[in-house]
Amino acid sequence: MKSEKVTNEDAAAFRRRYDDACAAAHALDLVGERWALLVMRELMTGPKRFSDLRAGLPGISANVLTQRLEGLEAVGVVERRTLPPPASTRVYALTPWGLEAEPIFQALGRWAVRSPLHDPTAPFSTASFVLSLRTMFAATRAAGRSGRVGFRVGRESYLAVIGPDGLDLQPAEDLATADVVLTGEARSLAAAIYGGQPWAELERAGAVTITGDRGVADWLATLFPLPPKVEAG
Repeated sequence: MKSEKVTNEDAAAFRRRYDDACAAAHALDLVGERWALLVMRELMTGPKRFSDLRAGLPGISANVLTQRLEGLEAVGVVERRTLPPPASTRVYALTPWGLEAEPIFQALGRWAVRSPLHDPTAPFSTASFVLSLRTMFAATRAAGRSGRVGFRVGRESYLAVIGPDGLDLQPAEDLATADVVLTGEARSLAAAIYGGQPWAELERAGAVTITGDRGVADWLATLFPLPPKVEAG
């Protein structure tokens, strides 16, 4: 019975196989279903509850999210965990192998943002924002300077440590060591970092709150240049 169950699960996971020995084709066998890569994106910043995943992916239905999680779990990309007390909450997380895919997301993001069709005004989740910072950071612009920046985005907090080794941006409950803390929605923070909108303008609109060294906030906004758009025609 056990072998039959595994066979059935494998058949479900690979119901739309390309039957192609190319490793890229096999990658699409594993994660090519619609929404699968975006589910992985949301989990790149840490384990999440089912409700958290739905909040980060407002266009997905509960049924489709369940299917994608089951499919990714079947192929070894996602696993279910129970957080330790006092939370004791069931969450989904990427396996160590699943986490190895982050450079793929970074390369894909750097490539796709050059498209003239990219719409930066579309919904932008917290995980999208965090991954974009990890992707677009230009160490040469830091010019040997160091700094610690805290982000409070919705219910999530992150600490960015910028130094000689580059950018380390991870979830963090305690932001007391940050030189400056930026609070706001992902889209508002991105407007300053990628769109060049002044922090003061966002503050006046009530979209962003800055606590700490404003000079560090201004410096931060210069460290994430976007690649040029592809010329039309």
